[in-house]
Amino acid sequence: MSTSQIDPSRVEAETDAASEIVVDGPFDLHDVLRPHLHGHGDPTMRLGASEAWRAVRTPDGPATLRLAIVGQGRVRAQAWGPGSGWAVEHARRLIGADDDPVGALESIAAPIQTSRLIRDLVRRRPTLLRIGRTDRVMEALVPAILEQKVTGDEARRAWRYLVREYGEPAPGPGAAMRLRVPPSPAKLAALPYFAFHPGGVEQRRADTVRRVSARAAWVEEVASLPTSEAYERLTSLAGIGPWTAAEVTFRALGDADAVSVGDFHLPHLVSWTLAGERRGTDERMLELLAPFEPHRARIVRLIETSGAAPSRRGPRMVARHIERH
Repeated sequence: MSTSQIDPSRVEAETDAASEIVVDGPFDLHDVLRPHLHGHGDPTMRLGASEAWRAVRTPDGPATLRLAIVGQGRVRAQAWGPGSGWAVEHARRLIGADDDPVGALESIAAPIQTSRLIRDLVRRRPTLLRIGRTDRVMEALVPAILEQKVTGDEARRAWRYLVREYGEPAPGPGAAMRLRVPPSPAKLAALPYFAFHPGGVEQRRADTVRRVSARAAWVEEVASLPTSEAYERLTSLAGIGPWTAAEVTFRALGDADAVSVGDFHLPHLVSWTLAGERRGTDERMLELLAPFEPHRARIVRLIETSGAAPSRRGPRMVARHIERH
């Protein structure tokens, strides 16, 4: 069911919790929430230009959250379910209302001027500089594990499978929209590794998901730690390296300086955009991004959406089909 089929008066009347959020500076609801959408057909989210629906497992239980633009820089947050209060309370952080992209621009103004493309991107897409945070670590960690060393299509298919097979209907209007809350860590931890195979997930990634899910309470504490400590805790887990940790700190903690070292494409993209070099390494990428600290994630977002990329001449990642074996 599309969001247009939900009766607005009924939604307002049945809301369990609600608030209005004022956002200062450049803001676009789609841009700030896009990193939390795991591909087309993600069962946990519906994202439009002026409205978003999101199913989340909060510390208080499942919730369906609706975010809608109601005026210039004003967002209406409504939620349903046992976790509705938590979802509304944290909606401000989710949409980056407490972030300061204007201040970020001022602090890295000099290096921005060295790249014409970055200057143009900042001028055309300033809303991409705003970063929110979910405060839900497992929600970010499980999809990041599924994305390890596979194609994006494989990872998104695996996420859809786990949510549809082991998640649950979202509360309130979310159920009518076929939104589903991500599986509980307890459920994922209890699954045998071969239960992941129909989603195309081999034993290595399945075991990592099961292992971190068994320590979910300890993992969720990452949301309350300083970024450096959060990174250290995440990488202390078997199967969690720098790439996965950066993906999680960016989404769950709103880390504006996160750089996904070990990515298959990103070093080449950054090297091409900032230096005109067709091939890049992690070391070269970090060197080129160093002037933008502590806002490297903002610059990476601009680069990833710029459309600027060298023509592909090297090998490409090939999708595997573990479920066929």
